[in-house]
Amino acid sequence: MGLRGKYSAHIAMVASAVVLSLAAWGATVLTDHEADTQARAGARGRPDARVPAEPQGRPEQPVRIPESIAHAAEAGGRSVNITIDDGPDPRWTPKVLNVLKENGVKAVFCIVGPRAQEHPDLVKRIVADGHRLCDHTVSHDTSMDKKPVAYQQRQILDAQKMIEDAAGGVRVEYYRAPGGAFTPDSRRIAAAAGMRPLGWNVDTKDFERPGTAAIVSTVKHELPNGPTILFHDGGGDRGQTVAALEQVLPWLKQQGHSFSFPVRTTP
Repeated sequence: MGLRGKYSAHIAMVASAVVLSLAAWGATVLTDHEADTQARAGARGRPDARVPAEPQGRPEQPVRIPESIAHAAEAGGRSVNITIDDGPDPRWTPKVLNVLKENGVKAVFCIVGPRAQEHPDLVKRIVADGHRLCDHTVSHDTSMDKKPVAYQQRQILDAQKMIEDAAGGVRVEYYRAPGGAFTPDSRRIAAAAGMRPLGWNVDTKDFERPGTAAIVSTVKHELPNGPTILFHDGGGDRGQTVAALEQVLPWLKQQGHSFSFPVRTTP
């Protein structure tokens, strides 16, 4: 065999070896992959096997807010709900907040939209103290139930935005019609916007300024009507309200009542 022939034979032998090596490597990789696949499949059948978790991808279900007017307390039992309307007011809201804090009580503040815009610092303090927000419309129009649906919608949704903006984006969780002037449409609009319509069981009549003793007496006599009590921190001189809260809150505790928030959803 000449030199050229020897060189060609050598090249052929090297190429053959390379092909055999690649084939062996491919078989090894394939075998390892199949073994891993089989091992994972077998592991899923064993309760003690550790298999990497697969993403569930389950979306959160939206909470449905009922259109019915809420009165009950979330905590049930002998719990009561304190609700404060018509603010915030730069003179009276801080005093109400102080009394609530001294007694360790959380309340719902039903806020008028433009007043929230005027006093965002008070809205933020309400939230920071652990209280909840309630939409009390833009104009506090007690004849809303006689107005067109479009008007009711603007009153409710515009106020909601004003309050949430003042609160730094914190959600408004309830809607209370001024003077209780609810309609099926207003309740539907509020619920669709994530706000539970909120009523009351005990009207203290504190907005009429009947005297501190009269306000306290009303709470004591009307509490059997239900757990949600109505007070005011706006709309005028609320000195009697502050004084009444200073008496009512400790009395409620002495009677074995705890404090809750109104229900938002149906159990």
